[in-house]
Amino acid sequence: MTSSQLATRLGLAPSSVTEMVRKLSAQGLVEHARYGTIVLTVAGRAEALRMVRRHRLIETWLVREFGYGWDEVHDEAEVLEHALSDRLLAAIDAQLGHPGADPHGDPIPAADGTVPPRDGVLASSLGPNSTGHVVRISDRDPAVLRRLADADIGIGTSLIVGQLAEGDAAHVWVTPVRPA
Repeated sequence: MTSSQLATRLGLAPSSVTEMVRKLSAQGLVEHARYGTIVLTVAGRAEALRMVRRHRLIETWLVREFGYGWDEVHDEAEVLEHALSDRLLAAIDAQLGHPGADPHGDPIPAADGTVPPRDGVLASSLGPNSTGHVVRISDRDPAVLRRLADADIGIGTSLIVGQLAEGDAAHVWVTPVRPA
């Protein structure tokens, strides 16, 4: 990814991204040649997986233990992931029974940095009469999460792709069920 692509994706000014990339490069977390692509180093990948683990464990904790809706946890986790100690995060992980996925079905990296495999294809890539079991739902759009929750569609739900509201199939991954 280039700096300009990253700026667009994050909704930030290119100069802010350039400065951020410079700092990450100085810390040895990314490699970046001027006007070239940004690539995570081994240390950068390890740190990224550590932060993803923290974020997804916190989301899971907020849903299971505090009754947050799956459409409400992202912003809260963004704040808490920087505030919790490693000791508290380990206790949360143990209390939750070491979950392999967050409330949206995204895999939670293990403490050693390994990521559990996840199956599934985008529902939108299947025909409207295809059936499948929901294994992941994008958490990018809280409105989509609310619509799906209102329709009683969540992780583990069996459905016919045509049951999804128009446009929502592009946010849902399923393991297809083959007709017998």
